[in-house]
Amino acid sequence: MAHSQKSIKDHTRQRTQPNLDSEAIAQQLEDLIKPCVYSQLAYYRSFGMRERILSLPFMMAVVLTILWRQVPSVRELHRMLARENLLWVKITKVSQQALSQRLLTFPAEMFERVLQDLLPQLQERWQNRQKRPHPESVTWAKQHYDHLWIADASTLEALFRKLKSLEIVPCGQLAGRICTVLDLETRFPVKTWFSEEPYYHETHFTDLLLGILPKKTLLLIDRGFWNFRFFETIIEAQSELKQLFIL
Repeated sequence: MAHSQKSIKDHTRQRTQPNLDSEAIAQQLEDLIKPCVYSQLAYYRSFGMRERILSLPFMMAVVLTILWRQVPSVRELHRMLARENLLWVKITKVSQQALSQRLLTFPAEMFERVLQDLLPQLQERWQNRQKRPHPESVTWAKQHYDHLWIADASTLEALFRKLKSLEIVPCGQLAGRICTVLDLETRFPVKTWFSEEPYYHETHFTDLLLGILPKKTLLLIDRGFWNFRFFETIIEAQSELKQLFIL
């Protein structure tokens, strides 16, 4: 059943200005992510993309700024680039049209590779910092299982029509289906899969999930993964399964 515009909170939340900058947060993001970005330059060049202004480091800083400061539109992003530094990118004059086209054509795989480079560092930091006590259920589970994982899938909305090139896209179009596996203890992603088919059921991801599932894993899932053959395969692989019904 289609949702009305008023029932979708992201559509009704009016945001006309980006969040304020924070020098401390910006520096932390730069220290963490910038080395991972530059380590991917050789792979980026393999796409045959030009490196002039809208390069990999430039686009990574721009997209991080959009997410972190919740920039409401490409027009506002264009204005910000002309008047302030965005993370490691200095004030830059670039046309709004070029920026829009680059956002539409930039390979999503580059963001995934930077994330995969970053995750080991985040894991190490998590291991070294003082952690809060676990709930009793998690403490008990850790005594019996080597891995505590959560798997879930969600349907993605298409980009709001903030780019001029998207004006002809019909309203209400969906962007696809995503499935993510999280480590329950650290909350970090283990694996993420994406399908352009928005009506894929969770069971379309079960073979991929089985391909990465280690032994002695407590897997938390919802009823979307309900499939007896899937359960049987996990049991035969000597992993344990726990159903989590989310009502």
